[in-house]
Amino acid sequence: MEKLLKTELKTSILKAFGSSGGGYISQGQSYETDSGRVFVKINHKPQARKMFEGEMASLEAIQKTNTLRVPQPIKVIDLPGEGAMFVIEYLKMKNLSKYSAKLGEQVADLHLYNQKCGGKLKKEENSVGRFGKGAGRSEPQYVDKFGFHTVTCCGYIQQVNEWQSDWPTFFVRHRLQAQMDLIERDYGDREARDLWSQLKLKVPEMFCGVEIVPALLHGDLWAGNVAEDEFGPIVFDPASFYGHSEFELAISGMFGGFNSSFFSAYHSKIPKAPGFEKRNKLYQLFNYINHWNHFGTEYRGSTLTVMRRLLK
Repeated sequence: MEKLLKTELKTSILKAFGSSGGGYISQGQSYETDSGRVFVKINHKPQARKMFEGEMASLEAIQKTNTLRVPQPIKVIDLPGEGAMFVIEYLKMKNLSKYSAKLGEQVADLHLYNQKCGGKLKKEENSVGRFGKGAGRSEPQYVDKFGFHTVTCCGYIQQVNEWQSDWPTFFVRHRLQAQMDLIERDYGDREARDLWSQLKLKVPEMFCGVEIVPALLHGDLWAGNVAEDEFGPIVFDPASFYGHSEFELAISGMFGGFNSSFFSAYHSKIPKAPGFEKRNKLYQLFNYINHWNHFGTEYRGSTLTVMRRLLK
């Protein structure tokens, strides 16, 4: 594997440093190379390339906004047989503490970025007749639909991101229903099926009167995917798509690791819209079902409890 890495990175030096580590999904190792330090994620599953390509596209999309710092993605490399490696910039990181509020502001900036592109576009359209179009400018593009240009993975579950003009349709079809289909396949849980068949009909009314502009999301913003260094906050392991900004905050509030200064700073830029708390529960539901699919029935109780609450 190290021989393959040397060839693919065109480096004469490849020296491992630090301990090898990783999470539930992939293993990781840091290396010294001719052109600096890199971090290599390794996954032996057949869908690893698809997963890493989605992560690379997500990092690139976030990078283009200049709002949040992410590691520079470098290359996805196929392993012999099955699996793949993903090479990214090595950053010396520690747990988020000093820069919690800064991260809250920057996540809000990420979520507002597409809306600002839309505002600029309107201004330009109004002034085109008077000034003519600027030649050869590469302006950021406004995205008017919900989805993403490629498949991404939340954990190891592939997420379809086909573009939809309507957020509740996208969220029910490509997030909740997709996860519930896996529960049905693997568990055939009758109670979950019955609750979901009722809840599905009630989802659209939770969005009545709420204007939702597609926002670029990190997509998996829990405490294990954020950190800081001496310069500020860093986020990594994204599963990006254009969605409702509120979706992002559900997992951030579920498993700890974000203090109140993160949420206060975020909401100073994006205040809570009416009905926020109920929709937050709906977005938490996605994460509970996703955890049930990844880690088993210990998340069944939480999933069903949230479904019952949402039906009240």
